[in-house]
Amino acid sequence: MSAVRHFLGDPVSQHMRTDVTRLQDGQTVAEALEFVRNNPLPGRVIYFYVVDEGDRLKGVVPTRRLLLSEPTAKLTDIMIRQVIAIPQSASVLDACEFFTMHKLLAFPIVDADRRVIGMVDVDLYTEELGELGDQSESFRREGNDDLFQLIGVHLTEAEQRKPTLAFRRRFPWLLANVAGGMLAALLADAYEDVATLVLVTPFIPVVLALSESVAIQSVSLALQTLHGKTPSRRKILRRITRELTVGLLLGLACGLTVGLIALIWKGKIAVGLSLFLGISGGVLGAAGIGLAMPLALKLLKRDPQVASGPIALAATDMVTLLLYFNLGRWLLL
Repeated sequence: MSAVRHFLGDPVSQHMRTDVTRLQDGQTVAEALEFVRNNPLPGRVIYFYVVDEGDRLKGVVPTRRLLLSEPTAKLTDIMIRQVIAIPQSASVLDACEFFTMHKLLAFPIVDADRRVIGMVDVDLYTEELGELGDQSESFRREGNDDLFQLIGVHLTEAEQRKPTLAFRRRFPWLLANVAGGMLAALLADAYEDVATLVLVTPFIPVVLALSESVAIQSVSLALQTLHGKTPSRRKILRRITRELTVGLLLGLACGLTVGLIALIWKGKIAVGLSLFLGISGGVLGAAGIGLAMPLALKLLKRDPQVASGPIALAATDMVTLLLYFNLGRWLLL
């Protein structure tokens, strides 16, 4: 981990390439292609950066656009003017954040006057990481894990500093809670004969609270399991088996406790039994939902840290209420 941290803290200028293809903003496509043929550069060229006479960055031309445009077209007419560039003062970690956020294959490095001094491409992830010391397979795997974990933490912190970005990422998933609340209201209306019973209504909050607490615990454990990568099938199955076992034990313990209290309070065995079975099943379901949700979102390429909680809670409420109300109909009516 210390080697990875040291690497990520390096100035990006130490790892940039200086053999950047610079095209002049006054050139036509034909003139630019002739310049490239007469001045071949080593390595691959992903983007062509357009500069003025002072070497200041003015735009970028993707390779495909340069090859397919009319020879007489001006570079200023086909280039992309809004260029995302990495400042010379940035660290390797900052550069990795750029790759993660913007999904581009390369970025120019510019000084304070926006003059192009170099570029970095996706090789920054691969070639440089191989130089972190010990080249054994286990070290490389651990180094990769630590690298992506640190990048993820840094990116998350950067996004949290931007309120509008954080709002756009989090609000849509909170709609799952709104939908869950509305569905819960519909369920209570559909099961009005049970939901309004004096033997059922007082215990609805505690039944939901227990299931929701276990769901959030399972979500947290699942996020730890992911650790910035998709785990193996074997690890997923092992975690599911363990979490469902723990969920069953927690459900039985909580259900027995609440059921006994209700039995003593209300003096009816059916009330205690419905709570015991409802809480046991609800907590078991919550454990499974809380564990499965981050894994499913990860496979769907969605952010499990933001989305897992709201969706898991909404789903847990539905499963728990359905179970509790149906048990109430069976045992108390």
